[in-house]
Amino acid sequence: MQRVTISLDEELTHAFDTLIADQGYGSRSEAMRDLVRQAIAARREIRSDGECVANLSYVYNHHVRALAQRLTEISHEHHDQVVATFHVHLDHEHCLESVMLKGRTSEVRALADAIRAERGVTFGELNLISVAANDQHHHGDAHRHEAHGHLTPRLR
Repeated sequence: MQRVTISLDEELTHAFDTLIADQGYGSRSEAMRDLVRQAIAARREIRSDGECVANLSYVYNHHVRALAQRLTEISHEHHDQVVATFHVHLDHEHCLESVMLKGRTSEVRALADAIRAERGVTFGELNLISVAANDQHHHGDAHRHEAHGHLTPRLR
């Protein structure tokens, strides 16, 4: 077994210790191993080679130097994946953004990871839904889609 050291501020340490106690863990190490296993399993659930639609929600501190500008630039660089962005001011320092995404699962994940890795971004959560391209219609011949196709959720 390898030893890994992490640093947490006091508030986060207290919250983690409360979580550990609430869930009945015997140690921080046991809890951390479970969190790592859960994160790895969650990444495996959605096929990385398929298409998806997704929602990335994250909180960020808009006082962090040039962070808002960097986030906007990332969105513009990935305009083919970013469908829409919803922005809310939470308080004098923090904003919540919810970004609707679509595309190859591996590319959507990479974009979400890049955003969450920015200094000043916290509480990032990605929700992925596998989809398949679908142009099947049940509306008769009068229903046409010249400019776009449909994305149908995959049933597991």
